[in-house]
Order: sequence, then C-alpha cells, then structure tokens
Amino acid sequence: MKEDFLHYLWQHKKFRFTHLQTTKGEPITILHSGQYLQLAGPDFFNAQLIIANQKWAGNIEIHLKSSDWYVHHHQNDDHYNNVILHVVWEHDTAVFRKDNSEIPVLELKSYVTSEEINNYNALLTPKSWIFCEKQLVSFDKFVLSNWLERLFFERLERKSIHIEQLLQDTENDWEAVLFCLLAKNFGLNTNGDSFYKMAKSIPFHIVRKEALEVNYLESLFFGQAGMIPNTVEDTYLKELQAQYDYLAIKYKLERPIIEPIEFFKHRPDNFPTIRIAQLSMLYHLQRNLFSSIFAVTTSKEIYQIFDVAVSRYWKTHYNFDKSSPKKEKSLSKAFIDLVIINTIVPLQFAYSKSQGKDISEQLLTLINTIAPEKNAIIDKFQSFGIISKSAFETQSLLQLKNDYCNAKKCLQCAVGIALIKN
Repeated sequence: MKEDFLHYLWQHKKFRFTHLQTTKGEPITILHSGQYLQLAGPDFFNAQLIIANQKWAGNIEIHLKSSDWYVHHHQNDDHYNNVILHVVWEHDTAVFRKDNSEIPVLELKSYVTSEEINNYNALLTPKSWIFCEKQLVSFDKFVLSNWLERLFFERLERKSIHIEQLLQDTENDWEAVLFCLLAKNFGLNTNGDSFYKMAKSIPFHIVRKEALEVNYLESLFFGQAGMIPNTVEDTYLKELQAQYDYLAIKYKLERPIIEPIEFFKHRPDNFPTIRIAQLSMLYHLQRNLFSSIFAVTTSKEIYQIFDVAVSRYWKTHYNFDKSSPKKEKSLSKAFIDLVIINTIVPLQFAYSKSQGKDISEQLLTLINTIAPEKNAIIDKFQSFGIISKSAFETQSLLQLKNDYCNAKKCLQCAVGIALIKN
C-alpha cells in the first residue's frame, strides 16, 4: 500500500463515499474534495465537508497511518492548523491540532473494495507515455521542425481567442487587455486568476490617470485585490487604506469576488505583495506600455522596458508591517521571459492579426531567443531524446502533448501520419 494510492482514491472518489463516518461515528458528507496541488503542505486544499451536521472548509491531509502525522512533524507546522479531516488507511492514534482540538479521522480501508485495489495496481504497470515515444529521437528532423512551427502558431491562435474576448470586454482598449494579461502573469499559477479579476475590476482609464503616483497605483491594486489588512499598525498601510478609500469612492469601484491571495509555497521574491508592487512601479514608469512593447523587436529591448523594481517601502518589506533587509527586488530575467512567452508574444500576434499584418518571422525570431521552459512535460520529452533549445520548441511541444498526444489524435499529427506511412 502506497500513499499515492490514497491520493488517487480521494481525488477521484474511488471509494464508497455514501454513509461515510469518522472513526468516532460522526457522519461525513463530501461537498468538495479539494484541490490536489501536489506541492508542499496539506495534500488537498480548500475542501468542503459536512461533519456531524457542521459545515467545514479547509484542507485534507492523507497518510497511511494516523501516527504518520507525528512522524512527519505536522504538529509543529502552522500550515497544518486548518486541516479539517485526516484521511488514513489505518487509524492507530488520535491526532491533535496546536490548540489541542482533535482532528476528525476517516479510515479509508473500510470503504474501498478489493477491485479498486487491483485496478490501481494495474495502473502501476509500465505504460507508454505517448504512442511514438520510441520513434521520436530518430524521426526526420526537417518534418519535425516544420510540424513544431505549425504547432507554435496553433497555440498562439488558441490564446488569441481569449485575447479577442477580453478586447470586447474592455471596449477595444489594447492597453487594458495588456494590463489584464500582465496582472495574470504577475500572479503566477497560484494567484493568476485573482490578479486577473483584480485588473478587470479597474477601468484602465483610472490606471492611466493615477499612474503619476506609484502609491496610488499600489492602493488601487492592493485594495481591489483585498490585500490591505485592517489589523496592522503601519504608517504606510494607513496611507494606503486612506488612498484606496478615497479612490474607491471617487471612481465608484466595486471590489471583485476573488479567491484569497495565496502566500503559501512561494519564495519571498514571488510573494504577491512584491508582484503587486512591481506591477505598480511598471505602470508608474511606463505610461504607454502597449506602444512601447510594439516599438521593440528584440528580447534585450523588452528586458529594458521591464527593468523595474519596487517602491521604497517594499525594498525593506515582503509583507505589511514586517521589515526585512533592504533589497531592490527587480524583475528577474527568468520572470520577464515568462511575460514574453505568456503575454507579449500572444498579444503581438493577436494585435497584428487584427490589423491584417503577418509578423510570423518576427515572432519566431523573438521566441527563439528565449530560454526553454522547465516543466514535467518538457522533461519527459527530453528523456526520449527531444531536447529543447528555446521557448519556441517548448511551447510547440506543450501544444503537441496537450492537443494531440493526450487526445490520441495521431492521424491529425504530422509525426503520426509519417510513422503510419512508413
């Protein structure tokens, strides 16, 4: 028995999940099993349960045995304070939070059939990742190169659909579209959706008007993101709150309903506070950012545009009211590369398309100067001998895996067609 089997059971509800009970006989109803992020901390985030007629929202931790809680020293980690259910295969001891309240336990083995265990064991047998994995390394390089180029532009076409919709939502304001896309980029995977909603909630003419003062932009962005705490005694924070209250009334702003901003699992330089501060400084320094981006053609020029740091307060803070050693906190080259891949290139493609212009060669030249991305899919391709030299290849391979290999569309894939012919 392995712990990942229990993750599989919980994530896909591969157990008898009606008439569930805790080890103390309390009924359990699963409203939402939570998000399986596979990162540090509890196994499933933002779950919703009803335990003994009481609704709970929080995290789920999964172990083979209850006592593993103490083996892994979770009792000393504040990140586990909001665990609402301990899911185990075998219950051997009670587990308590730091406030000495006992965590309810679900012993899963009572609800899993032997058939499910056998099915999971079958999944562990070696299987092909993609059908052509053994032939890829010796495949015709010319055919593969042409196919990757087509895949790259397919990916841009797919991204442009979202951009076109956003353009309609912003009354054809390309600067506003850029602002929303950049905000999502600055939020990274964890807070991207929340930052995006924050940006959409601020009519861009307000950003244009208030960009003369970086503090005004900070108050707008922090305020609309719901990040200004009301329990901290801090001069900067009081000014921020006062500025936001004034601007919210002045522009009749409504704060969007967004997911709580997540700090957990981020390195300090990636804290959402720092990203908001950097985004504020960017729009303070670059009043016509969209025009500036379209006036350049090389990654070096883009790095210069995004060569921004943070305001004075954030040079000595990572969070409100908690000082730290002074640091400029400039945008890193690696982060700007992500902005180029996920925002600038797709936006340049969509805008040029709307103008009836073809800048394909310019985009290929630019994306080929960007370092290749690093993720599980690209690593897997590398293990089969496909080594990416630039972001052009990694973007193309992601399109190949997600839209063709996963969907088993071999007869629509240049690689599959060539292999079948041969």
